[in-house]
Amino acid sequence: MNTASLQDFLIISAILFSLGLIAILTRKNAIGILMGVELILNSANINLVAFSHFTSNELTGQIFAIFIILLAAIEAIVALAIILAIYRLFQRIEVDKINELKG
Repeated sequence: MNTASLQDFLIISAILFSLGLIAILTRKNAIGILMGVELILNSANINLVAFSHFTSNELTGQIFAIFIILLAAIEAIVALAIILAIYRLFQRIEVDKINELKG
């Protein structure tokens, strides 16, 4: 039986973080940007749980991961409500085309 090491989890987390960062930087659609943020938060959760598992037997990493999942759900609800309001007002959700909200 082949068990995963801490390095394996860190590599997966780095890949998820990189994909999330690429999604945030390259997407013009607000929904795509939100998905990138969720990928970054999930990579942080993987790090928290992996370090908690490999360094101690306490549940602190899992508790923080659950807290981050809760915050991500709240962030998604608020962000989708804002995106829906922007779509109703401007009939588009491309972030770079909406400049009427400035100032």
